[in-house]
Amino acid sequence: MPDASLLETFPTPTATPFVVEHISDEFTSVCPKTGHPDFGSITLRYCPNEQCVELKSLKLYYQSYRNEGIYYEAVTNAIRDDLVACVQPKWLVLITDWKGRGGIRSRIIASHGDVPAP
Repeated sequence: MPDASLLETFPTPTATPFVVEHISDEFTSVCPKTGHPDFGSITLRYCPNEQCVELKSLKLYYQSYRNEGIYYEAVTNAIRDDLVACVQPKWLVLITDWKGRGGIRSRIIASHGDVPAP
């Protein structure tokens, strides 16, 4: 089962706004319909408020999805919700890019707060 309690934080090092971006190219979960593994990458982009997510804990949290049967849309929104609850950012965007299956690649984007235009 995915485990949000794995997520740890540390205090934001400055009161001046800045953007954090972490990219994980090795995310794995399981398709609940076929039982086949789903492979993708996750881009986490956020503006910290008082806390930043610690990277080793983020990696372990992502790995807790490895055997979870969950659709792309559900996993993207669940991770977004867990990270928002953990770090309480000013804004956050989570993008999952999934490897193609059957000729279809998927990208799911879930956000929180007033995300600035790119």
